[in-house]
Amino acid sequence: MAIERDSTELADESIIVVTGLHYYYLDRYPALNDVSVEIRRGERVALLGANGCGKSTMLKVLGGLLFPSQGTYRAFGHEVTEDSLEDVQMSAGFRSRVGLVFQNSDAQVFSPTVREEIAFGPLQLGLSREDTAGRVEDVTSMLGITDLLDRPPYQLSGGQKKKVAIASVLAMGPEVLLFDEPTAALDPRTQYWLMDLIEQLRDTGKTIVHATHDLDILYRIADRCLVFSEDHRIVAEATPEQTLADRDLLLRVNLIHEHSTLPRPPRVRVVSSEC
Repeated sequence: MAIERDSTELADESIIVVTGLHYYYLDRYPALNDVSVEIRRGERVALLGANGCGKSTMLKVLGGLLFPSQGTYRAFGHEVTEDSLEDVQMSAGFRSRVGLVFQNSDAQVFSPTVREEIAFGPLQLGLSREDTAGRVEDVTSMLGITDLLDRPPYQLSGGQKKKVAIASVLAMGPEVLLFDEPTAALDPRTQYWLMDLIEQLRDTGKTIVHATHDLDILYRIADRCLVFSEDHRIVAEATPEQTLADRDLLLRVNLIHEHSTLPRPPRVRVVSSEC
């Protein structure tokens, strides 16, 4: 059955529901341990934890690249399994609504030119070449990378590759965006650009899930944090403010050391209503 957009879907509905999820690599090495998560439409959620805790594996499950060893994953009211994604309509519906941006852009960008890279996804979803060309033009204009269209990806800088990887996902028009370590290996200017873009995407109603261990960006990317321990469980759920205020928790899950200085909440500018 295809995943179709239902007019009865509510803005505060849980569109992603993971229940009792376990995942083992090679059927023996645990990466996720009894994880349950609900994500509502329009939320920004950070999967927060030290390296190796399972947050990137969790994103791959949400993106339909890996499937639970135990437990269930439902997206938009339909269970997502290896068998269900064998159905062409189901797969096309899911892939058009959920997009994953990898941490390493070299693992995602593979076509001979940037133009072909960004067009690949829409063409695979069955869009016409004319409609695909329109999407490529729109997304590259939005991201400011039109000048890269005829260049081969291997000639691009790391920041440019990241923009192309994001463009290739946005061209498919997903409702849910998954970012794995979004600012990893980016220069400061590109990091700032990416934070601005994520805020713009939030303003358009996108649901955004990040896997990160970068505490400095939490205030800009998340409304809610799910904190993973090193034994691959979710051990806390809170706002960025509450999470960063819990120093004992952050020490326990190996996100800081005892001498770490934590980021402060952003200052809110108060504008007087008096003339």
